[in-house]
Amino acid sequence: MSLGLLILRLVLGGSMAAHGAQKLFGWWGGPGMQGTAGMCVNLAYRAPFAMACGLALSELGGGLLIAAGLLTPLGALLVTVVMFNAVYHVHWPKGFFVGNGGYEFNLLIAAAAVALAGTGPGRFSLDHAIGWDDRLSGGWWAVGVVLVAATLSFATLTLGRRHVAPDPASA
Repeated sequence: MSLGLLILRLVLGGSMAAHGAQKLFGWWGGPGMQGTAGMCVNLAYRAPFAMACGLALSELGGGLLIAAGLLTPLGALLVTVVMFNAVYHVHWPKGFFVGNGGYEFNLLIAAAAVALAGTGPGRFSLDHAIGWDDRLSGGWWAVGVVLVAATLSFATLTLGRRHVAPDPASA
């Protein structure tokens, strides 16, 4: 089981860290901070640069924490918040299937992250090497990640965004 968890952590964490590096540094054809902040302007965030920093650092940091198996529930939380927001902003209206731009892949990423919070990172992890993996995993950790991620997502989607009234001339 530990080898399977290591593979899952490396692929999931590495993928998320790479997406964060695209947003933060512009690596691998990514938008960099300017493009990420521009996306946050288009999504009507009140503080678009701060939100872009939070988004990029959550993907990069959460991915690295998951890959290393270090503070695994925190890494899972960071990744899950980003996925919840991505589903709301981009993927939900397009339905389930990723072929249509739906939320299928985001759900898979969030579920894998939450599952790692529940099962723990496994024997080949820094949490295990330090000796706290048994104290930082379990069903309640998984439930906590989902509840805190939902709360943070709700806050960013409501308090963190400008709500512009529809233009009556365009109706």
